[in-house]
Amino acid sequence: MNFSSSGSNSTPVVVRDDLKTAIMKNMITVTLCVSINYVNATLVYTFMRHEFFKRNPRYILFIHLVINDIILMTVLTLIQVLSYVVYTLHVWLCMTLLIFALFSNFNNPMTLAVMAIECYVAVCFPLRHSQIITVKKTYITIALIWLISAQSFFPDVLVSLTTEHLDFFQSRVFCQNTTVFRIPGILLKNIIYNAVLMATVWLTLIYTYFKILFTAKSASSDATKARNTVLLHSFQLSLSMLTYMYTPLTTGLTYLFPQSVLAIRFAVIIIVSVMPRLVSPLVYGIRDKTFRKYLKKHLIFPMNFSGSGSNSTPVVVRDDLKTVIMKNVITVTLCLSINYINATLVYIFMKHEILKMNPRYILDIHLVINDIILMTLLTLIQVLLFQRASLTDG
Repeated sequence: MNFSSSGSNSTPVVVRDDLKTAIMKNMITVTLCVSINYVNATLVYTFMRHEFFKRNPRYILFIHLVINDIILMTVLTLIQVLSYVVYTLHVWLCMTLLIFALFSNFNNPMTLAVMAIECYVAVCFPLRHSQIITVKKTYITIALIWLISAQSFFPDVLVSLTTEHLDFFQSRVFCQNTTVFRIPGILLKNIIYNAVLMATVWLTLIYTYFKILFTAKSASSDATKARNTVLLHSFQLSLSMLTYMYTPLTTGLTYLFPQSVLAIRFAVIIIVSVMPRLVSPLVYGIRDKTFRKYLKKHLIFPMNFSGSGSNSTPVVVRDDLKTVIMKNVITVTLCLSINYINATLVYIFMKHEILKMNPRYILDIHLVINDIILMTLLTLIQVLLFQRASLTDG
């Protein structure tokens, strides 16, 4: 992520962090990614395990939102880590990663709008809700969301494929939209498309909120809960819109603090790309009582067994939800952090022939590789035991 240029047509200049800072930034990013994706993956697993959720359009839309968050977090983290390791990517690879990221980035605001409409129908038309909002219509709506998202950037891909020389796709660039999609007019088209999309979503949220608000004055607590949910959707959408503020924020802060350009870019990326992904687990995974009840069953820490004797039947001792999340995040984070450093050592060894000719370094790398294997297997066993305990309990 650390590139700068003096003009739109100038060659990007690499501005690199020192090794200690690069490792720290990547550990923070990977840790946040793994922590958020762990919780989101557990939400998806909980959804898939219970037919009740699969028959409820509200939870179907929520899981669609969560899956998009997982895709976006994974792709953005992968691009950042690769930018530190290899600095530049082949255009075809960068374009492939960006397609997944753009899909998820466009899907989320439209999904939030549809979820707000579902809340509006549930409160304002409770007797007709089951006829208006059905599972079949929900999946059709999701398909339309993906189709609309495709319309936003697939024309850019097709134009690039027909106008750019084949050598361009084999060249290496810093992975971002402006270096891959270089056709004049694309930037203006994207600004207009984003503005229309965001205006439509915001109008939908505002309309549904006030309709629910007026209904809530004389209705049950369900209307108040729906109103608060729409407010959370609005907050989540506001965070999602920060993505479009990346360039203005980075440019403005860099102008004010030119000596901190690398720190500014890293902080802005965390704020605009990572923070919005924290909201989804809170809205339904923790806040929703029904989902929380089932979620606890699949967040059992599997290593907590006790018995009164060697032949006694093990008794499962469960942690509370907060402790379970903390323990599992710590375990996976430690594994990834240690393996990241060890993998960097292996990469350095493989890149330099002088190290390969020294028996001392060969033995050191052999030790490091064994550490990677051991850490990975131990963590994998714990995760599998966790899933096994969940299946047995469920």
